[in-house]
This record gives sequence, structure tokens and C-alpha cells, in this order.
Amino acid sequence: MRAHDDDLDLLTRAARQAGRIAMGFWRRDPVAWDKGGGAGPVTEADLAVNDAMLSLLTGERPDYGWLSEESEADPARLDAQRCFIVDPIDGTRAFIDGQDGFSHSLAVADGSRIIAAVVHLPVLDLTYTATADGPALLNGKPIAPTDPDIDGAGVLTYRAISDAQYWRSGVMPPFKREFRSSLAWRLSLAAEGRFDAALSLRAAWEWDIAAGSLIAERAGARVTDRRGKPMQFNSPRAQVDGLIVAGPNLHGQLLAALA
Repeated sequence: MRAHDDDLDLLTRAARQAGRIAMGFWRRDPVAWDKGGGAGPVTEADLAVNDAMLSLLTGERPDYGWLSEESEADPARLDAQRCFIVDPIDGTRAFIDGQDGFSHSLAVADGSRIIAAVVHLPVLDLTYTATADGPALLNGKPIAPTDPDIDGAGVLTYRAISDAQYWRSGVMPPFKREFRSSLAWRLSLAAEGRFDAALSLRAAWEWDIAAGSLIAERAGARVTDRRGKPMQFNSPRAQVDGLIVAGPNLHGQLLAALA
């Protein structure tokens, strides 16, 4: 067994449990409210999944730290060698709207590096997995990114990316912009080559991207922050400075085009 498979097996069990819990609320008008401060919505399902994840994961790894979108910040995680980084439901707006594109994002960091990752979409029955010393898989089968030129590439990003200020030439390159609510799924879709890249110039919460970043990296994509630097996890701010995830050629072209 490879070094990180035990953690991956645990994350996979937790992800599938999360899916079963979430499906008990999906399209059943879960209680929802806004967290305020621009943090977006949350539902009773998010909290139920978070509680189950916390119980299972820390119950089996009590020495691991804990970082979750739906838990109070615990500075003790910064002193732990390994830390769980999870988003109980990534794409909560999609979940509330009854859409199928929400996911559960679970990762283990060793120091600042992700070593095991799962992104699970229960409605679509998609489970992306990776370890730091193994392949990236979708439902058990290897995946790989595409690597086209920037012109005509399919890039998962948001509408504001087209603003002139973000581009060296003052004009967004002629790629095709698409969107998915779950950021973890966007990284996974780039990893499997269903889209050519995932791009964000906004600060990204670690729980949204920790799992997807390893899956994309192990699939063969280049994964960096918006400035081309390696991502660091379990940081005090719990944020990464944007992201560029694409095959090496397209990644280089995106980075060169950005202001």
C-alpha cells in the first residue's frame, strides 16, 4: 500500500457518508440563511455534513488538525503536522437551487502540501481521487488534462474575468468562458480534460481548492496561484492568491496574458 492510501481510504468513506447525508436534504427545501460579511449562504445540510465529517475524520485521526468552511477557526491546526481541509458542501448555491453540480471536497495536508484528496459529487456519482504519490482517478480510472493553445480554449471561470484591467493587452484572450458553482469541481473538470483550464484571480479559500489542486496536479496539469507560484496550504489566512490550473502550455499562455 502506498504511503497515503490509508488517508485516501478514510477521506473516501467520509465523502460517501457526506453524499448520503446531503441527498437527504437535496430538493427538500433545506433551511438556509446567509452567513453575512460576504461569506454567502449556508444550509442545515452543510452543518449536518460538517458534523459527520468532523466526527468520523478526527475520530480516526485525533492528532490531525481541522480546517473547514463550517467550523470555527481552530489555531491548533497550525501546530499539527497533518491537517484535514474540507468543504462540507462546495457549491451551496447550486445545492439550494436543486442543481446537481455541488460537491464534497476533502483533503489532508502534510505541512503545507496536500497528500490525499477526494472530490465527490453524489448526484452525478462522480468521485475524483488522488494521493501525492499516486495517479489522479475518476471513479477508479486515470484522468489527464488537455493542453491546447489559449485561443478557443474552454476555461472555467467567472464573468468578471473579462474586465480589461486583468489582461496585459487590455483585452481578454479569445478563450471560451464557462462556469460551474463548485470550485472544487472546476479544478477536477480541468484535471479530467472536460474543460481546458480553471482560472480565478480572486483569493480562494483553501477548503475550496485543496482537494482539487492535488487531483489536477497528479493528473498532469500545472497548478499555481495567479502569479505562477506554488500553492501553500494550512496557512494562517487559509487562502491562496487565486489560481491557474491547466496543461503546461496553456498555463504558460494564461500566465503570460495576465496583467
